[in-house]
Amino acid sequence: MDDSRKYVGITGASGFVGRALVHGLMEKNQSVLSFTRHHNEESAVAEYFLDLNDSSFDVSNPLTRVHTLVHCAARAHVMNEDEVDPLDAYLTSNTYPTLRLAEQAAHSGVKRFIYISSIKALGESTTRREALKHDSPLQPEDAYGVSKANAEIGLREIAERTGVEVVIIRPPLVYGPGVKANFASLMGLANRNLPLPLGSLRNRRSFVAINNLVDLIVTCIKMPEAANQTFMVSDDADVSTSELLSAMTRAYGKKPRLLPFPPSILSLGARLLGKRAIADRLLGSLQVDIEHTKNTLGWKPKVNLETVLKEMARDSVV
Repeated sequence: MDDSRKYVGITGASGFVGRALVHGLMEKNQSVLSFTRHHNEESAVAEYFLDLNDSSFDVSNPLTRVHTLVHCAARAHVMNEDEVDPLDAYLTSNTYPTLRLAEQAAHSGVKRFIYISSIKALGESTTRREALKHDSPLQPEDAYGVSKANAEIGLREIAERTGVEVVIIRPPLVYGPGVKANFASLMGLANRNLPLPLGSLRNRRSFVAINNLVDLIVTCIKMPEAANQTFMVSDDADVSTSELLSAMTRAYGKKPRLLPFPPSILSLGARLLGKRAIADRLLGSLQVDIEHTKNTLGWKPKVNLETVLKEMARDSVV
């Protein structure tokens, strides 16, 4: 490796995934260059200001010090979107800056560009189809998914034209200490341990612990076999919503109080109340198949759901 290119660059280093990745790389004594709008708490991390919302941004110069760039920054998916034109907002935040950044990386001599995409580039449900794979067709169903899918398409074109190695990683919901939004809400619900009519759910959903996602990213930084590949990632142990809530409750040292109730009636009630999206996530399936990831990289998840949930529960009561 060129000694002048000692850095792994990370965008979104102050976010949930980016912050964990910085810690993971520093534990391995890897020099990190953070591209961010916010100061990183890690004093040993070199920083360069980058505002991806500024369409004229140019980080070509600092990228000459980077051998691999991991693009974590993105406009996060939200359940209740308040933008007048959500698609334009997501394309402006997630697609166009990603492709501009990749072009600059390629022209600056960056060897590998790792893009943290999303399972949503492939769709929202596997209730009536098989688990999603690395070569499943792009079938996004919302603006966020479209922005991720379009970025993937553009990155593959840039890789073919410039020779930069592009690696795409599609995580499902990522959880772990410090996570917010829906998963944190479920943890709070589990801690209250209310009797809920969710004991009969048999859906299957894939999740990935932040520890496992970071480990896969680090593997993709190191291994030549990752070049120009697309990888699915999960804990490799899918669970139903009933099993997830039960595991969360046990993590707090409590006995789950989930009552049996027909899922079809729950679904109908949610739809009548205008809560279809929430019902789809609680009652539906969304599974990923990580066999290609395991076979190509010799990778497997390091931690399991129960271990990480216990860590989250301990953190929440400190």
